[in-house]
Amino acid sequence: MQQFLNPAVDLNGHSILITGGTGSFGKKFIRTVLERYKPARLIVYSRDELKQFEMAQELSPATHKCLRYFIGDVRDIARLEMAMRGIDTVVHAAALKHVPIAEYNPFECIATNVHGAENVVNAAIRAGVKQVVALSTDKAANPINLYGASKLASDKIFIAANHLAGAGGCRFGVVRYGNVIGSRGSVLPFFRKLIALGASELPITDERMTRFLITLQQGVNFVLSSMAMMRGGEIFVPKIPSMKIVDMASAIGPGLKQKVVGIRPGEKLHEVMITEEDSWSTVELADRYVIEPSHIQWDAHREGLPGAKAVAEGFYYNSRNNDDWMSAETLLDLLAQEQL
Repeated sequence: MQQFLNPAVDLNGHSILITGGTGSFGKKFIRTVLERYKPARLIVYSRDELKQFEMAQELSPATHKCLRYFIGDVRDIARLEMAMRGIDTVVHAAALKHVPIAEYNPFECIATNVHGAENVVNAAIRAGVKQVVALSTDKAANPINLYGASKLASDKIFIAANHLAGAGGCRFGVVRYGNVIGSRGSVLPFFRKLIALGASELPITDERMTRFLITLQQGVNFVLSSMAMMRGGEIFVPKIPSMKIVDMASAIGPGLKQKVVGIRPGEKLHEVMITEEDSWSTVELADRYVIEPSHIQWDAHREGLPGAKAVAEGFYYNSRNNDDWMSAETLLDLLAQEQL
């Protein structure tokens, strides 16, 4: 599997802030940056003081002198502006991500995912931040639920923010990928929990269902390498394998029966990361696709990414038409590597 280590970004001496910093991605990102670089400041920005307290027991500012823990919400632009003073790079990982909860609480989803994105953009421009990378999701491509629609709106906000910042201002980019192996709320920990409780069968929403899979470390690496090549307005999409949901269940619970329970509201049979409509502006590199901005108003984009080639007309990247498929053995090896 791809490790997404190149090109390498240099964060030594930089001041970095990550929103949603106590989440699964945030914690892995912080650990990776501490291991690889010597940043001037590394700020964890999130709204849950208990999660920050628990994280600080593992990653203490007393041990890691660059670490800071800021309580704050992306809905609060004044706090964002204060937190971003002197910051070079922002990674925006804060979001409301649970599909059914977003459907039941639509105003809250919009307040965090859409208005929060707007606040991050405005705060970054006002604070003189140099670079912002926002995390997206496969659900933002051809969305069929509110979470996906809110993240599509967020993506559009961050892409358009490059024009708001001007030719010499902050550069904004987006990273989009699929299911993170073993992350909170994903199906693999759910299967393992059922098996630990003595389940005799595993629930399958639909036997045809497929999903893209990426490890948490791969996700962090992909964000870091995308930082190094972004010039503003791109959506970076990794080349990662697919797997059938029935094969995941068989790998986790060999010999257990599988019961089809039906697809949930707002759920897709197959994940989409690049739509056919986006193919006109998509280019391909060895380990990723890049959806380039449709409106270019600064010189950095005019020569194109080195080594990139345009995808075929009508290209459509989803977990069903993928030519890279994960085996049960590889899945189990990755779970072991991630200590899941």
